[in-house]
Amino acid sequence: MGGEEDVVKLLDEDGVEHEFSVVDVLEVDQRRYAVLQPVVGGEESETAVIFRMEDDTLVTIEDDAEFERVRQAFEAVDAESPDDHPVPTEGQSEPSH
Repeated sequence: MGGEEDVVKLLDEDGVEHEFSVVDVLEVDQRRYAVLQPVVGGEESETAVIFRMEDDTLVTIEDDAEFERVRQAFEAVDAESPDDHPVPTEGQSEPSH
């Protein structure tokens, strides 16, 4: 993203707050997606998660085909960037924003 990293705090389904660094925001099939990297103990994780952006809400991607399209689009953008970004994975907690 460049410059200072954006950090967001999200609540999971149990009301526990989690902190994420915003790695990238991209558009795939006319939808916007946020690629977020969990921050655990002040350190960024080596993995990333992808959420679909709907209005002011980040939504967990339930559809495997949709997730795969977005992951591939992120990897294509990431391949053009010299930065070392994490690889998105599935199975993360659901936030409410």
